[in-house]
Amino acid sequence: MTELQPLDAGFIELEDADRRVSLGIAAVAILAGTPPDRTEFAAMLAERVSANQRLRQRIRRAPLDLTVPVWEEDPNFDVAHHIRWTALPEPAGETELREFVAGELVERLDRDHPMWECVVVERLADARWALMVKAHHSLVDGVSGVSLFERLCDAPASDQQPRAVPAIEATGGPGWFDRVVTGLRLPLDVPRYAVGMVRSLVPVVAAFVAVPTASSLNGPIGRQRRYTIARASLTEIREIGRGLDATVNDVVLAALTSAYRSVLLGRGEQPTGNTVRILVPVSMRSADARSLLDNRVSAVLSLLPLHLEDPVERLSTIHQRMVRHKSSGAAQAEKSLLAWAGRLPFAPVAWGMRLWSHVPQRGVTAVATNIPGPRRTLTVLGREVLELIPAIPIAMRLRTGIAILSYGDQLTFGITGDYDSTPDLERIADGIHTAIADLLAVARARAQRPAG
Repeated sequence: MTELQPLDAGFIELEDADRRVSLGIAAVAILAGTPPDRTEFAAMLAERVSANQRLRQRIRRAPLDLTVPVWEEDPNFDVAHHIRWTALPEPAGETELREFVAGELVERLDRDHPMWECVVVERLADARWALMVKAHHSLVDGVSGVSLFERLCDAPASDQQPRAVPAIEATGGPGWFDRVVTGLRLPLDVPRYAVGMVRSLVPVVAAFVAVPTASSLNGPIGRQRRYTIARASLTEIREIGRGLDATVNDVVLAALTSAYRSVLLGRGEQPTGNTVRILVPVSMRSADARSLLDNRVSAVLSLLPLHLEDPVERLSTIHQRMVRHKSSGAAQAEKSLLAWAGRLPFAPVAWGMRLWSHVPQRGVTAVATNIPGPRRTLTVLGREVLELIPAIPIAMRLRTGIAILSYGDQLTFGITGDYDSTPDLERIADGIHTAIADLLAVARARAQRPAG
């Protein structure tokens, strides 16, 4: 048995604290042709799941959370528990697919078994089908979730070797002796790290404590969800970045800034520079840990410059802010804080998280996670994956959440919203499309100017 890491366990505590949220994250693959028959698909999945022990493990918790939850083998593991088949109503197009995804985001995964599942959507318009792979956030983050999906796909044609079994790191956590030693060393170790950690975390804590201008983007959420999709060309995004001296992530955040500005204006609210503070997860995962199923993320908190009307000025402001965030060391400090949390007794940490989750937070308005996706063309039992669409949950008064995933030349924005408070969710998708078109036009106009 292996102990959960603090962040992994934290997602369990967060879900337990609010009956209205489900913390499953998903990737929806749109595939060409027709799906395999059920026997063939189940056999394929069983073979590929057998290569990863974590996918056959469930979570076991101690009474009153007195000790850290552990991963243990599911004694009744059956891959059939993790497969569902469904079909969309006619015309089985994108509207019906979005409604299906929204419904899936509210369904909690079964904790009596490993917390993941595959849903086969047997029929889509234009001779296609879909496969949703959904896993609990305690099991995967964005990067490891995409890696999990890739491992369920066919191996590359050039790969002549059997699939390697991803190792599960020895993360059993410190034993009682190690905890005693750690406790004795705390008076020596704390001063060494505390000053730098506190200095780096001050902006993060200040961001949580500072309350943005009140808006309809933040507030209580219900149980139902809305879901929509925006798409962009990764080649065009990179062209904007080259032409306007920005990164791909800067361009994405600028598009989101424009989209949220459009939403507020459409609701009759005035956007300000202190209206939307967005949480941007930052992967702390090394290349050799890509296949390990856990969470290895920190986060950047940044105010979006919604008050700026000029799209280029917005992009430049975002670029400068992200440079400052990256140089501040806050992400590494948060990683260190999580490491220290793993050395503390679990019970007060768990109880504290539950109490904190009940405090109405107003410091963060939305979450946006940008995940690098597969570069190669994927197939499932020989069927080509035409498109990959991400979907993430919302919680903690965040009425919208946006996952951005690349696949080939396409960058796909999966946008989740609270059903009751975001009836205009489609405006975010429209705002993203408009913002990218505007920035691309400027970048190309500048590129055509004569030198000098």
